[in-house]
Amino acid sequence: MKKALLEDLALLILRVGSGAMILTHGYPKLMRLIGDEPIKFLDLLGIGSTASLALATFAEFFCGILLILGFKTRLATIPLMITMLTAAFVAHAADPFGRKELPLLYFIVFLFILIFGAGKFSLDALGKKSLL
Repeated sequence: MKKALLEDLALLILRVGSGAMILTHGYPKLMRLIGDEPIKFLDLLGIGSTASLALATFAEFFCGILLILGFKTRLATIPLMITMLTAAFVAHAADPFGRKELPLLYFIVFLFILIFGAGKFSLDALGKKSLL
């Protein structure tokens, strides 16, 4: 297999895998946001609980879907990275490193995708040229 093909396959796996995993955090937030219960969410940025939850939901759910599809991929990683840094250093500021580890790991993955892009197997690449 050619090196470029392997790199694009690796980007596909990383994108889809991390996007699917972040959805497991975003979907419950979406249900909480649209549900009937009063919103209880940390107001980490001083913008209100509902707005904070909406921003986290946008990143973890909607940007997660964009990541899986490989659509506007680099742009979609930015809210995800901001959310992960907020989780690590604001929401879990007083917690031990073990609580910061997962959001920091996600941050590194999203940073990698920001730098290298979606790869050939993505909607971003569809308009540029043939997938094979």
